[in-house]
Amino acid sequence: MSERINLVTIKGNPLTLVGNEVKVGDTAPDFTVVGNDLSPVSFSSFSGKPIVISSVPSLDTPICDMSTRRFNEEAIALGGDVAILTISMDLPFAQARWCGAAGVKNVVTLSDHKETSFGLSYGLLIKELRLLARAVFVIDGKGKIQYLELVPEIAQEPNYDAALEVLKKIK
Repeated sequence: MSERINLVTIKGNPLTLVGNEVKVGDTAPDFTVVGNDLSPVSFSSFSGKPIVISSVPSLDTPICDMSTRRFNEEAIALGGDVAILTISMDLPFAQARWCGAAGVKNVVTLSDHKETSFGLSYGLLIKELRLLARAVFVIDGKGKIQYLELVPEIAQEPNYDAALEVLKKIK
């Protein structure tokens, strides 16, 4: 398990990312997280179609809220041919509550709180906070990572347009 320092910051303060680094062109690693109904959900269950993974620290923060709402709106336009997942360390109960309050129905929210399987597999676990770094992945129907943005400052939004442009090319 590797540690990488200074790739992301929070309010300018460097953080340590733990886990395996992935790159564009790599096969997306499988992982198991927890669904809002407390059932285990493996990444492989979404195979065969393009997937967007939005990794966020917590849905109960302004940027994570905005980001997940934006991807929810994009999911409506993209239709059912694409899976959009938002993964955080929030408990499944909190994710379900947030989705209900926000009216988010087109993004699948998943929790990595139990085993940090996603965070470690994708190198996004923040050692100091036990939260996930903000990142966006676009993965094609064959499981290859086609786009990756690791947002350098946690308090900033990702580049939605760049991710969506890649997604539309592979859809």
